[in-house]
Amino acid sequence: MSTRAGTTLFRLVVLAVLVAAWEAATRAAGSPFFPPPSQIVARMHAMWFSGPPGRLFLTDPAVDNILPSLGRMAAGYAGGALAGVALGLAVGLSARVYDYLDGVLQFLRAIPPPALVTVFLVVFGFGLRMQLAFIVFSIVWPVLLNTADGARSVEPLHLQTGQVFRLTRAERLWRVVVPSALPKMVAGLRLALSLSLIVMVFSELLPGTTNGIGFQITDAYATFDLPAMWAGIVLLGVLGYLLNELFLVAERRVLAWHHAS
Repeated sequence: MSTRAGTTLFRLVVLAVLVAAWEAATRAAGSPFFPPPSQIVARMHAMWFSGPPGRLFLTDPAVDNILPSLGRMAAGYAGGALAGVALGLAVGLSARVYDYLDGVLQFLRAIPPPALVTVFLVVFGFGLRMQLAFIVFSIVWPVLLNTADGARSVEPLHLQTGQVFRLTRAERLWRVVVPSALPKMVAGLRLALSLSLIVMVFSELLPGTTNGIGFQITDAYATFDLPAMWAGIVLLGVLGYLLNELFLVAERRVLAWHHAS
């Protein structure tokens, strides 16, 4: 058995033990606030995955809530990632610009995004525009700062070599700076991915939201439908795990040269 297969098997065993302990503890407690995992999974299936085969077994609530949430998250993540990479390269390639803006960037990064919800509501109003702007603002900082740090760590000898070979500025950026900064850039993108899921849910808890996983969790709590509330929470954990695993697969492919060196 390979090391990776053994690690996967060990993770599955640990997960099974934890779920079994969770099931036993909740059944022994008998609290309506903490339903057992079997009840939560059954509710998840009934709510979201018992639809017609032509729609990949998704029910109407799944189409109306899960897909819009994933769409918001994807759009916000794409916007924040592009802005973070572009601004990070621009800041990191100029030592003077980095020195001027480092304090400002660190200040903005330290502000908790929920503290600025009122500002976003005033500027963008309720609805999709505010949610997307909120997600982009929340995730741009890890990408920007990691990319800037990666661009600043490029070996001067590599840049000088590019000049010797008469590479244009764009060619030096694409062939020298980006490959050197890529590991730190990817680290920022991975952090932003998990953060985008969190802030997406938070944005759906705000007034004016009419769909989404966060909205469904709030609605379930308001109607005291606790199994549905826990179903939404567990779904978020599953989505976070799957997105992280997919990102790791992409990271191993993109940085194969880096891991091999």
